[in-house]
Amino acid sequence: MSSHYETLGVPSDASAEEIKKAYRKLARKLHPDVNPGEEAAEQFKAVTHAFEVLSDPQKRRVYDMTGNENGTDNGFGGSYNGAGFAFQDIFETFFGGAGGQAGPASRVRRGQDALIAVRIELKDAVFGVNKKLEVDTAVTCERCEGSCCEPGTEPVRCTVCGGSGHVQRAVRSILGQVMTTAACPSCQGFGTEIPSPCHECSGEGRVRSRRTLTVKIPAGVSTGTRIQLSGQGEAGTAGGPPGDLYVEIRVAPHAMFTREGDHLHATLSVPMTAAALGSEMTLETFDGEQGITLRPGTQSGDVVTLPGLGAARLRGGGRGDLLVTVKVETPTRLDPEQEELLRQFAKLRGEHVGEGKLVGSGGVFAKLRDKLGNL
Repeated sequence: MSSHYETLGVPSDASAEEIKKAYRKLARKLHPDVNPGEEAAEQFKAVTHAFEVLSDPQKRRVYDMTGNENGTDNGFGGSYNGAGFAFQDIFETFFGGAGGQAGPASRVRRGQDALIAVRIELKDAVFGVNKKLEVDTAVTCERCEGSCCEPGTEPVRCTVCGGSGHVQRAVRSILGQVMTTAACPSCQGFGTEIPSPCHECSGEGRVRSRRTLTVKIPAGVSTGTRIQLSGQGEAGTAGGPPGDLYVEIRVAPHAMFTREGDHLHATLSVPMTAAALGSEMTLETFDGEQGITLRPGTQSGDVVTLPGLGAARLRGGGRGDLLVTVKVETPTRLDPEQEELLRQFAKLRGEHVGEGKLVGSGGVFAKLRDKLGNL
């Protein structure tokens, strides 16, 4: 595994400015907006992580001593130089450096992650879609390129703390006079001051801006699904790496279809005669017009399955089914001729008619007649 220095392409004694310049160059080359693809995205993550470690003086010091930003090496929990524990390093770890002083804080900070909700149609959730988004976010200031300084100027060493970022003062306690360390009030602990802050970003290294990006929404997403876009969140301060952008999906209701897991559901209304005699019907689906065969005697509530016409599976591939529930429509108005024909049909089936009602056998038309009431 390559070291963080090798990842950024700088020597191990590189200055903070050299590390920052190397990161900017690689970030522009590998950023997902410029170089889409999984390989570039992984390289971008590695470069960003290396910069996060090496741009922080304390993290870099631990990394240089142990080869691991977590502060462990060779199975030991502290610094090890091959000949025993370095007690001075341990002292610095617990008490903030030799003499109680910690190193100056870094102005570089990773940007915050951002969350944006996107509304899509059910068809887009079934097949996937490329969606253009407008994001109002923080981006690296173009004028100072994240340096926080007016072009042609640079930070200067703090004269109050001498660049350490901390000052000491004597405090009386029950143990006597004790020296304490606090962040320098002049430079806020950074060790440097910016005499000429950038006019565009007011010395923050980033500005608010609206930008447009395209997100690929995969087939099979549902409401609540979140898509992570690495490095597309807010830019960090002082040229720090950007955070991530999370896109949360909201699927709009559909007039005809509902979704349950990987399956789609629809209702098909058919005439009573078509259900009784059997028929060939058509249904407009997301995959185009599909034929549906109704067997003779189809009842309300029967389900016809159209395999493979449901939603795509987000994991595992394939698609669910389209389940069509049949709804048999009972006529609400009959003219005299239609009524007579139904009475004759009922008589042929042995369903007796009396006083305007179908009585006797309790067959399908008896139930139908009960629903119709008196005609």
